[in-house]
Amino acid sequence: MTTSTHPTDEPSAGAPRTGGTVTDRLIEANARYADGFTDPGMDARPVLHVAVVACMDARIDLHRALGLELGDCHTLRNAGGVVTDDVIRSLAISQRALGTRSVVLIHHTGCGMQTITEDFRHELELEVGQRPSWAVEAFQDAEQDVRQSIRRVRTSPFLPHVDDVRGFVFDVKTGRLSEVTAD
Repeated sequence: MTTSTHPTDEPSAGAPRTGGTVTDRLIEANARYADGFTDPGMDARPVLHVAVVACMDARIDLHRALGLELGDCHTLRNAGGVVTDDVIRSLAISQRALGTRSVVLIHHTGCGMQTITEDFRHELELEVGQRPSWAVEAFQDAEQDVRQSIRRVRTSPFLPHVDDVRGFVFDVKTGRLSEVTAD
């Protein structure tokens, strides 16, 4: 395995990392993490009884942005932060088996899902010879898609706790959340 010449040096933000594959570097980082790890003694039930659904965008440090600590919440992330069938599945498990009662939905400014269309599925089908079974869930307006996500959560028959469902758009330039009302 190839490693960098200074494995303990932390690269500055945006600096390229050298040595080995990305996965090799992640495994090395995990070894350092595990050396100092102590079992926090918690179970899978989030302390704050909240599930957060957000975009997978690498610019969003979700826990820091929301002041969350390890064990506070369930975090579900996907492209766009949209409420898909799989998100409903995870929320149903989160609520019914693990005690969450609140749902926070977070989209963001400058989302890549605003730059593609459902044609992405067709392009994939042409390339690989098989049509994806999933929808792209692209959108043009982040606020409108948050409203749709709120409606999907509130109307799901699988989710017993839909009274505290709130949606937001995170501004990637300022770090601020703007609340989106459902109506």
